[in-house]
Amino acid sequence: MIKKYSRRLRVFALAAVLIITGSSLTACSSEEAAKEDITIGFVVHVIGNPFIQQIIDGAEMAAADLGVTIKVVGPAGAEGDAQLTAVQNMAASGVDGIATSVPSASMVNGLNEIIESGMPIVQFNGLGVGVNAPYVGEKSVASGRILGDMVLEKIGGPSAQGKVIVGNCFPGFPVLENRQKGVLESLAKAAGVKIVGPSDVKVDAAANFAAWQGLLAANADALAMVGLCAPDVESIGKVNKAANNTKAIGGGYDLTTGNLEALANGTAHISLGQTPFIQGYLPVYMLVDSIRNKIAINKPGFVDAGTEIVTATSVTEPFGLPALTFADLQAMALSKEKTRAYYEPVVSGYIKDWQSNLKPISEESS
Repeated sequence: MIKKYSRRLRVFALAAVLIITGSSLTACSSEEAAKEDITIGFVVHVIGNPFIQQIIDGAEMAAADLGVTIKVVGPAGAEGDAQLTAVQNMAASGVDGIATSVPSASMVNGLNEIIESGMPIVQFNGLGVGVNAPYVGEKSVASGRILGDMVLEKIGGPSAQGKVIVGNCFPGFPVLENRQKGVLESLAKAAGVKIVGPSDVKVDAAANFAAWQGLLAANADALAMVGLCAPDVESIGKVNKAANNTKAIGGGYDLTTGNLEALANGTAHISLGQTPFIQGYLPVYMLVDSIRNKIAINKPGFVDAGTEIVTATSVTEPFGLPALTFADLQAMALSKEKTRAYYEPVVSGYIKDWQSNLKPISEESS
């Protein structure tokens, strides 16, 4: 059974030690004690994915800035039941708060039970509809519309005629379904575009490449290939390069080093970022702030992590962040230090003021 705020047990234990030793707390403030005490569990839906690692990096930077301990766990593959078990184990271990992505509706009831026990939870990257906790992520349908519009422009606009292949690495994942909805809405502006798919292109990098290779082989005349997941842009780039005679536009998501390389060498053309630094940093900040300042966060809400729009010749960042060149973005992808320095204005402004930026959950899919 999950204990309601294991912090209470720690207080009792500390009191016992003081009685026995006659020690005093006069040497440290209550704020310093709170900093030493807090442990945050951070549960991702897949370990080893380059994009997810960028989120983890952000979470670890937040923990370092805030003086708290962070424990990162997650399954090898995106499996909701395995991830719920990881969250439950974290709660039972006595952490003070948990940040988790929610890749499956099967997690919702279990997460709500943990929240009802008194454990604060913040969701990130994967939204669990019905979870009584705030969510940090992109505006997923709007993001899909942006990607679809950009692809459509590159293949000829509303007068375009031909096939566009759409791939979803995790069908049923709510955020990806929302992206898919936005992409298809935009592509529907061209009556002559025929959608191939959406097809399950798998999340594993090797399986993802093989899926895209098969789809292009079966549709060699495709105007474009559009992916909804982190592995897609790199895979599409490799498939385009291997095919030689294809002129298919490649578009998708996330700013991993592999995806950026595909944009740089011209084998893929568009990738939207979802500011993984913010998706990692902000949930940890919200949890620590809620614990230290007794802020209730046990209801749905949405904080927009922003959308980055990137081609080989242009980079558009959200929140009024400083302008970046494509080379700057590549350098940041390789450096945690450069990433942390770049996002300082967001940390000291948007993130610090998260309560003012908390919107109704319906805005995530508006």
